Amino acid sequence: MRVVIQRVRRASVSVDGECISSIGPGLMVLVGVENGDTDADMAFVSAKTASLRIFSDEAGVMNRSVKDAGGEILAVSQFTLTASTRKGNRPSYIRAAGHDLAVPMYERYCDELSRLTERPVARGIFGADMQVELINDGPVTIIIDSRLKE
Repeated sequence: MRVVIQRVRRASVSVDGECISSIGPGLMVLVGVENGDTDADMAFVSAKTASLRIFSDEAGVMNRSVKDAGGEILAVSQFTLTASTRKGNRPSYIRAAGHDLAVPMYERYCDELSRLTERPVARGIFGADMQVELINDGPVTIIIDSRLKE
């Protein structure tokens, strides 16, 4: 499982020109699920996401998590995070999990993140053609890959 986390001032996701989710200061998370991902991968990534200390404390040091900072979270599924670009110029998505694994894994990730942060997680619509807007704060962008945890 791979996520791209961006600290944002605000973020939103729209489908067919209609805003379906938006947040203020917090985290914009793009979520990619790969074939073979397990609940252990999801638990690792959600715990890391909730605990990342990338928000400034009173001294201006990145020492607070999204929960500590009172931030919001918007999570959007993005199968293109699983792309392989080793050969040629057309990315291969062979590692992307099918809907039968990816949808429930994405939903469990969002639910677990909500449980860990004690706040609702705003979501995109899985498989929809979404337009995402955000203002990256910092910029701060972190990539977490459950297959690189050791």
